[in-house]
Amino acid sequence: MRHFNKNATLFILALFFTMICFSQTSDSTFVKEAHALLVKRPTAYFEINEKLKVYTRDSLQLQYLINVYHNNEYLQGESYALNAIGIYCRNTSQYDKAIEFHQKALEKATEAGDKELRVNALNMLGVVYRRIDDIRTALDYHQEALALAETIENRTESVNRSIAVSLNSMGNIFLVLEQYDLAVQRFTKSMKIEESVGNKLGLAINYHNIGYVKEAKGDLEGALADYKESLRYNNEIDSDLGRVICNNTIGRIYIKQQKYNEAIEIISSTFEKAKGLRDKFHLSGVYTNLGWAHLELKNYQEAKKYLNEGLALSKEYNLKSAIAESYGRLSVVAEEEGHYKEALEFQKKSYELNEEITNEKNFKYVNDLIVKYDTKKISTQIETLEKENQTVKQTLKRNKSIWITSSIVFAFLAIMIYILYRQRLLNNEKKILTLEQDMLRSQMNPHFVFNSLNSIKQYIISNEQKNAVHYLNKFAKLIRKILDASRVKVVSLSDELETMDLYMSIENIRFSNEINFEVLVDEDIDLDQIKIPSLVLQPFLENALWHGLSSKKGEKNIKLVVKKTKDDFVTISIIDNGIGREAAQKIASEKIVKRKSIGIALTKNRLANFVKDFKNSFSVHFLDLKDQHKKPSGTEVVLTIPLK
Repeated sequence: MRHFNKNATLFILALFFTMICFSQTSDSTFVKEAHALLVKRPTAYFEINEKLKVYTRDSLQLQYLINVYHNNEYLQGESYALNAIGIYCRNTSQYDKAIEFHQKALEKATEAGDKELRVNALNMLGVVYRRIDDIRTALDYHQEALALAETIENRTESVNRSIAVSLNSMGNIFLVLEQYDLAVQRFTKSMKIEESVGNKLGLAINYHNIGYVKEAKGDLEGALADYKESLRYNNEIDSDLGRVICNNTIGRIYIKQQKYNEAIEIISSTFEKAKGLRDKFHLSGVYTNLGWAHLELKNYQEAKKYLNEGLALSKEYNLKSAIAESYGRLSVVAEEEGHYKEALEFQKKSYELNEEITNEKNFKYVNDLIVKYDTKKISTQIETLEKENQTVKQTLKRNKSIWITSSIVFAFLAIMIYILYRQRLLNNEKKILTLEQDMLRSQMNPHFVFNSLNSIKQYIISNEQKNAVHYLNKFAKLIRKILDASRVKVVSLSDELETMDLYMSIENIRFSNEINFEVLVDEDIDLDQIKIPSLVLQPFLENALWHGLSSKKGEKNIKLVVKKTKDDFVTISIIDNGIGREAAQKIASEKIVKRKSIGIALTKNRLANFVKDFKNSFSVHFLDLKDQHKKPSGTEVVLTIPLK
């Protein structure tokens, strides 16, 4: 807070000094042009922009324009200058002052009745709020800007660019909320507009954002191609900011591709330019990615240095997403150095911040807002049609009235069908979100966590320090993997098997390590290329443990076998030598307290949603195993998942 007040004081003193200078240099070119515009008082945005855009990077000149136009009641000029100085403040990470100036610009544009200036101010407010991760407010402003811009009949190039900005910013918000299809729709529409007006900066931004979507969905090569295309456009317009952003994200792809030295090289190549930028938002990302690369190379001291630099910068400017990522990386460093308590605290802070940004309320709010926007847009279209129909009715003869009425009814029915269709899509999104939440609750149930920690506690009480540390480390990794998996829809089969191995290690403590758990994978299977829903195997392993083996005497075995029986399928078998399903059901029926397991049903629903766009469907079969005397010798679960 002291830092901000100091900056604000310096800012005001500089403005005051400049006002004195300007009053003494009234014959300067700038002052002449400012007063010439005041004489003509143009109301069209492109005319104002043509004269003043050269001065938009100088805050002192902008403040002079604000004062002159305010004193002479030139509302359009004052709104333009207020908006420009708001952009300057945003680009120097003075977000509170940026919001203040954009709000004043909106007030002046509203007072002047100028839609185009209102759209511009609304968009800029949305950009600032998005920068500080206030998703709801940002989306409100961009949605309002887009709706207002679409009511402008004779759209100029600047109006079209404002529409492109609204679409692009909304796409970025959907990207944060992992609504990837909605994000791509907005980016694609924005890109078409930027192509039509020949705006290379807009094309660079949209290519970069589509690259973000591909990266989030695991298409690293596709993302890399889009980032390089964005870099090409930024080189054409000679944008240092664009080069910093692109090199940083290309470096992040190299990290994910395990090309750590290449990542450090390309990020470091623009490090000095990043430090020289007025906008510190992107510098925090550079620090974080450098720290991540050094972490992967096990250079822990370097990693901590860069991550802490990025964290401090992010905290100073309240960049929640960047803070969450820094805490997440610092958690891994602490864990690797054996500081497990510190690692858990960092991970908890990271999780809480990410939850704040992408919680269920935000998802529901976005979905509700989309419905409201579409409904309002349709209502506006209906009102427009009705006005046109009134004019037509006055000019057409009576025999055309029936045809007009029929057309209106047909349009209304089409609109209603469209609204119902949209509602169905939104309900499906809500169902998917509910399934993922239920899945997380089933993995993180208090009974499992309590018993696991209680088992580890016994090692501590028995002074078995090595076992306690060993299993506590495994438990921490398992919890982290479950939390990480809750934020993604699919994981690689390699990650899933690693998580299941951790889960079985923890559960085996409660069986006095009597369970022999074995994983067998065909040599020709690439586990990293096979994608499945996260934590989908856990309910089957839990059933094998607690229904098949918990009541069995003697040797207890579980095998997890992965085979590729057909080109388009992978088969995962979970085999136990337990008491069999019939005996397990009999024991369950005799219990006083009966529990209804929802794990298998929830897993089937998740699998059904996962393969809805696949060529083939999945299958789950339960086989009762028999020995040579036809007696139950265990259970085999065969899960067949399509690959294409």
